[in-house]
Amino acid sequence: MSRVNEVTEATGVTEVTGTTGATGATGAVGAQVRDRGRAYWVLADCWNVVRRGLTHYQRQPINIVWQLGFPILSVLLYGYVFGSAMTVPGGGDYRDFLMPGMFVMTMAFGFINTATLVVYDSTKGVIDRFRSMPMSPSALVAGRGVTDLIVACAELTILMLTALAMGWRPDGGFAFLGAFGLLLWLRFALIWLGVWLGLLVPNPEAAGGLFAVAFPLTMISSIFVAPQLMPDWLGHVAAWNPISSTAAATRELFGTPVGGGDTWIERHALLMAGVWPLVLTLVFVPLAVRRFQKLSK
Repeated sequence: MSRVNEVTEATGVTEVTGTTGATGATGAVGAQVRDRGRAYWVLADCWNVVRRGLTHYQRQPINIVWQLGFPILSVLLYGYVFGSAMTVPGGGDYRDFLMPGMFVMTMAFGFINTATLVVYDSTKGVIDRFRSMPMSPSALVAGRGVTDLIVACAELTILMLTALAMGWRPDGGFAFLGAFGLLLWLRFALIWLGVWLGLLVPNPEAAGGLFAVAFPLTMISSIFVAPQLMPDWLGHVAAWNPISSTAAATRELFGTPVGGGDTWIERHALLMAGVWPLVLTLVFVPLAVRRFQKLSK
């Protein structure tokens, strides 16, 4: 469809009249379009998919509000209702400890939205329609990933502004850009988990049930409580949770309380915040691609 649209826009003709002049002009533009390389069409098709996804958010902004509602509610609940009873190993304000964890949780929960959108397109025949068009197959998956990253940037911006309004102040200087990058790196890795699950589950209702899996994974981490305050066995599980590494690394870069920790995984949080998403990407990208290829069989 993108190729047809571009020919139409270039010629200014919406219908081939059959005259020699119109046919010649259309043929000349068609030859020009064919001369463009494969990389151009991959990018063009990817942009069409991104534009479609962003248009949905523009027409239904309540989707972003809904995705941000739970983290903001959790900040109010844990920060103000339970905050006075919570402690941070090594000292520090609990709300300063909590906010980076909320950013990580927002990125972690994003894969549920990815899965829901993918399964909706799959069950409604949208993906089949795209596959029947002269589009690059990789553009469908890449477009979904780029759209989700753009939405993640918007979510992080809104959530950080909310945190600043609540009195949270990062002390890490320009290191906050590194923290922002680590948060998006985690979100990028989980996009492929969402794509794979979206192609795997049978309907959007089942995709919504993934919250029951994501919630315990975020709770058994260092988002809300430092692993040192948990029972020993549970603390080790929480420390090795990939989400905990990103939470600890962003706290360090933001200059907020880290929460202590003397295990290897906690002492190397910055390293593992880069390694864990890489491992997730290497695992779930092939799974997502393989599942996508099976749709045509």
